[in-house]
Amino acid sequence: MNKAIYTRDVPPDRLELLAELSSRDAVKVMVIGGLDAGKSTLVTFLANELLSLGRSVAVVDSDVGQKGILPPATISLALPDENFSSLSELEGVAHYFIGTVSPSQFTGEMAVGVKRLVELAERSAEIVLIDTTGFVTGPGFEMKRLKAELVRPDLIVLLERNGELDSLARALSPYGEVVRLTVSENAKAVAREERREIRFEKWRTYFSNARLAEFSLSEVTLTGTSLFTGRPLDEREKTLLSRAFRWLVLAGWENEGRYTVVKADEESFPRGYRSIHAVDFERLSNLLVGLLDGDGLCLGLGILKWVNFSAETLQLLTPLDEVALGEVRELRFGRMRVLETGEELGLMRRDEL
Repeated sequence: MNKAIYTRDVPPDRLELLAELSSRDAVKVMVIGGLDAGKSTLVTFLANELLSLGRSVAVVDSDVGQKGILPPATISLALPDENFSSLSELEGVAHYFIGTVSPSQFTGEMAVGVKRLVELAERSAEIVLIDTTGFVTGPGFEMKRLKAELVRPDLIVLLERNGELDSLARALSPYGEVVRLTVSENAKAVAREERREIRFEKWRTYFSNARLAEFSLSEVTLTGTSLFTGRPLDEREKTLLSRAFRWLVLAGWENEGRYTVVKADEESFPRGYRSIHAVDFERLSNLLVGLLDGDGLCLGLGILKWVNFSAETLQLLTPLDEVALGEVRELRFGRMRVLETGEELGLMRRDEL
């Protein structure tokens, strides 16, 4: 269920990097490269070899689209104490919710999440290895810069083929020592469909023992959305909006002159108004939701199955047990929809909810 497998058949420069890490008392290493550059394979190799040398190791898995450590759509921290074949064998001890497998609109959350988990990792391990996404151009370029600026890695390892990361190397150099390695000839390209199938299995595994849990918004905070923010609209206001826009307005709120409504279309044609934010009811179905503790870390994931707008309650399908559910203080809406069977129903824009 993970494409990166532990191997000792590595290029000589990996052994040189290993020797450098093992000579240091404490070190933070951020591994960066494009798609199929071997980032997770390198992290897996280094972690296993360092464990064999008796060093304490932490792995921060921030490759939200191809997570080794469950669950997807989060950043995860693991503290392995024995050798492992792939990151998928590791159990996360802390997670940060991103809420999507395509984080281009969430550069801030990605950077903050890595920073927070690295801080936790440094309390427990001598060597912190940070795996990253293959997103290195456009918003991905800025995402890597923000991560490096916040984390200040001791070493920034770039995996490249033909100098394609020259600009990124210059941008990151103020924040840590840059080490440039060549992508291994053993690195294999993984097709988009295969990546989707890997995620399919990970979603299905994660939600295999899920059950319904109900949350009252009088007891937990709802974030990641403008829903339930402000004064609830009365029936007269909902009726007026329904008539004006030919919607079926199911719920709505007014906040400083701006309206948020949940609606279903009665007729299909484009319409809008700058002071009205309309959320399609069907887009809430099977929405990915993060269940967070009082410190903002993610206890687990849920899939939104029902919203009772009048009672202000939400029903989520989640694998969390009763103890973990009792620790939930915040529900945060993600920006993708997924079924418990593993099928991804689609991504959403950041401003959609």
